[in-house]
Amino acid sequence: METLHRLNISLHILAGTLALITGFVVLFLAKGNQKHIRYGRYFLWTLSVVILTGLFGVIVFRRNTFLLIITLLSGYTAFSGVRTLRLKGRRPQLLDGLVPVGIMSAAGYYLYYIQSIGMFWAPVIIYSTLGALFWVTLYDLSRFFLSRVTRQKLYITEHIYKLVSSFIAITSAFTGTVLPQYQPYSQILPTVFGITYIVVAAVYFYKKPLNRPVCLPVADNQQV
Repeated sequence: METLHRLNISLHILAGTLALITGFVVLFLAKGNQKHIRYGRYFLWTLSVVILTGLFGVIVFRRNTFLLIITLLSGYTAFSGVRTLRLKGRRPQLLDGLVPVGIMSAAGYYLYYIQSIGMFWAPVIIYSTLGALFWVTLYDLSRFFLSRVTRQKLYITEHIYKLVSSFIAITSAFTGTVLPQYQPYSQILPTVFGITYIVVAAVYFYKKPLNRPVCLPVADNQQV
């Protein structure tokens, strides 16, 4: 069992490193071009491995339960960011309602659990992560009630916010684990950088939307 745990950690670290590299590259590529699509695809693939190995470590080996909420945040925001491009302003489907409800339920149980056993990470980090997760899930549920025009106007901004948030989550998990002596600042600084990037990019694309189809970074020759 210990050997399996070590293999899981090694795979988690390898995938996490690749996700950090590819995610960082995507941030500075021109949005919508082939390199952006290709590296976005790499990021999602490696992130999927990070999420699966993270869940495996928490559920099977009972290690570092804070990784659960980080996994939920990074996994859900990545999922929702891709769904945003797929829908491109159209009305959300049943899947887009069921998944956030399930994520909120899991996060609610997690909050109860950590309060019962005592917090082992800085409360500001735990509560801010939970707050970000609840905010994005509640927003996604509210999309059922938004007009089509509003959804179409916001979908690029949504995509940027959600995918960058996913990248911030795994970056904060990395810096918090590697630099524990500097918590909570080792986890706050990536968030500050990410929020700054989101605001600048969102304002830019809100005023100057992409002038050609935005391709999904999940399959070849697929556009929305």
